[in-house]
Amino acid sequence: MTMEFLVASGIGWVTACGIYLLLRGRTFPVVLGLTLLGYAVNVFIFAMGRLWMAMPPIVDRGPAVADPLPQALVLTAIVIGFATTGFIIELALRSAHEAGSDHVDGKPGASGGRS
Repeated sequence: MTMEFLVASGIGWVTACGIYLLLRGRTFPVVLGLTLLGYAVNVFIFAMGRLWMAMPPIVDRGPAVADPLPQALVLTAIVIGFATTGFIIELALRSAHEAGSDHVDGKPGASGGRS
């Protein structure tokens, strides 16, 4: 197996797990699903700059150089994702406090799970 295949299948699994968690009926799995989707997007953007081993950034102008732009984008996305996750957790806690339930639709029996 090649490194590209492993990274692509890893991104696919994390995306699939994130979508599965997004479709759950409670708020905490939805927050985890959004976080996993954010991680999958970050790794995808990072992998778009190619997977170089021990290559210098653009400073050297050699035959093969690493592109620093995806790294900068992912670093910015991590900071924004952390702030957004904190905001979503606060909204979920507030919603659970106001509604008295942590179900996404506000109906305890609608998701088919435990109440």
